[in-house]
Amino acid sequence: MVQALTRDQMCWRVAHDFDEGTYVNLGVGLPLGVLAHSPADREIIYHSENGILGMEPLEESDEPDANLINAGKRPVKLMKGGSYFHHADSFLMIRGGHIDVCVLGAYEISEKGDLANWRLPKSKGAPAVGGAMDLAYGAKKLYVLTDHNAKDGSPKIVKECTLPLTGVTCVDRIFTDLAVIDVTDEGLLVREMIDGLEFDELQNRTGAPLRLANDWQSLSVPQLAEA
Repeated sequence: MVQALTRDQMCWRVAHDFDEGTYVNLGVGLPLGVLAHSPADREIIYHSENGILGMEPLEESDEPDANLINAGKRPVKLMKGGSYFHHADSFLMIRGGHIDVCVLGAYEISEKGDLANWRLPKSKGAPAVGGAMDLAYGAKKLYVLTDHNAKDGSPKIVKECTLPLTGVTCVDRIFTDLAVIDVTDEGLLVREMIDGLEFDELQNRTGAPLRLANDWQSLSVPQLAEA
């Protein structure tokens, strides 16, 4: 049986996709876990929607500051030179195109790169899309980090989204527990697949046509203990 990536492994893979000096926003939910796996040999500047630039994860020896939290209300610390500021200033950075990459979760992603990530049927959550819409269009690139299939086994990658949209044709790359997939003008292009997974099986678990890149690679990540 093929072993899908754990959530920590998914976060690790995303964290190692960023180049030196990249400004990255991490959305609420699974994307927040990317921070803990940021490569030590690169300076990545993490931004939080609620008004932080230069986040770092807490070490076991660190004393949490209840006043210094990210958008998911998790305690963080500042890297040297980091800062915190008003929510409005944070959105000036987002809307002004100063964020290189945003990582968001998803309920559905269409083959054209449409994103639905803020409301499920019968949801009791906030009846508004919030800052995700700004992030989807304000960042230079949008990465989606999500399980390949929902809890009921249905595909999250589909031909057309049926849920309320966050943004249209905004997704650039999809990271799942099975594969790394680029959204291109010619459709969905599989760049990486986990070991032991056949392309036909990946296609059967996806609700939209896939193409396999000529230079596709194995999706290899280290063994990580779940936090």
